[in-house]
Amino acid sequence: MTFRPLPAKAPAVLMRELKPLKTLFNQAQRLDRLQHLLESQLQPAAREHCYVASWREGCLVLIVTDGHWATRLRYQQKRLLRQLQTLEEFATLTKILFKVQPPTAQRRAPGRTISLSSNAAENIQATAEGIQYAPLRAALERLAKHTQSED
Repeated sequence: MTFRPLPAKAPAVLMRELKPLKTLFNQAQRLDRLQHLLESQLQPAAREHCYVASWREGCLVLIVTDGHWATRLRYQQKRLLRQLQTLEEFATLTKILFKVQPPTAQRRAPGRTISLSSNAAENIQATAEGIQYAPLRAALERLAKHTQSED
């Protein structure tokens, strides 16, 4: 007995047939629309640090990347509330909550850089010229290009 996967369905068909998927997709589109409206009212520097988390029963919950930006936005909360209330989607807005949540992506440590002395680079290049295997020769030639810049 072998497993036979179901045939793939087009995204439009999935959206029509699967109610939970359609609901989730509509909610994501709604949050995206609210995010654009929020960004239109925020100062340019704050836009990348503030995201709409939810909008229910007159309460807008915003995720802020760090405490510094949360504090700055809390000082502007009344102004932001008034500005958002003028928009049709936020007409029933009564309060804004700020939640601090640092980005989940780990920042990568700076990568090591290779720098060779000119003498080492010349030796590697000379070795590369004597290699018949093309991939190894190409790798050695790339390595030889990492010479120290002489000031």
